[in-house]
Amino acid sequence: MQELTADMFVSLDGFAADAQGTQRWVRGGPEVMRHMREVLAEPQILVLGRATYERMAGFGARPAGQDPFADRMNALPKIVFSKTLKAPLAWSNARLASGELGEEVAGLKERSDAPLRTVGSIRLVRSLMALALVDRIRLMVFPLVLGRDGREPIFTDHPATALALVGTTVLDTNVLVLEYRPRAVA
Repeated sequence: MQELTADMFVSLDGFAADAQGTQRWVRGGPEVMRHMREVLAEPQILVLGRATYERMAGFGARPAGQDPFADRMNALPKIVFSKTLKAPLAWSNARLASGELGEEVAGLKERSDAPLRTVGSIRLVRSLMALALVDRIRLMVFPLVLGRDGREPIFTDHPATALALVGTTVLDTNVLVLEYRPRAVA
């Protein structure tokens, strides 16, 4: 059975976006970029919600061979969960999920030949956590407090979940990668 990893970029105070709804504050040096390339190079199937799909689908418009990051994103299989998007999806290797979230993801975990990974997709991750389908949470914590300019708190309305820390990495002396596994709440 494959695992599902929820990957999220987050400010130190727990936000995924700034007041304009962007992640322009997500910056990193060579170690952050190397880490992102290494994670992207791993075998994986991307599991995305509608908003994240729409934000990231622009990779598909980039000319092949000019941006290795975009080339890899375009090559990866992508499953998109949305009640408003219509098939076929424009981004290469993307398909609209046709089943109920829990059944579809559990089936993917059972029969896929590659691990599943969300990127962002905060509402989708919240639903997957409630269904106990997330096996690992990987947070890239950037050294910034967004405060009143912060939008999209990543864990608002999540079910109570105890976590076990399974890995930490410091990149470029100031960006933390924290990896957790959910565990039963006592």
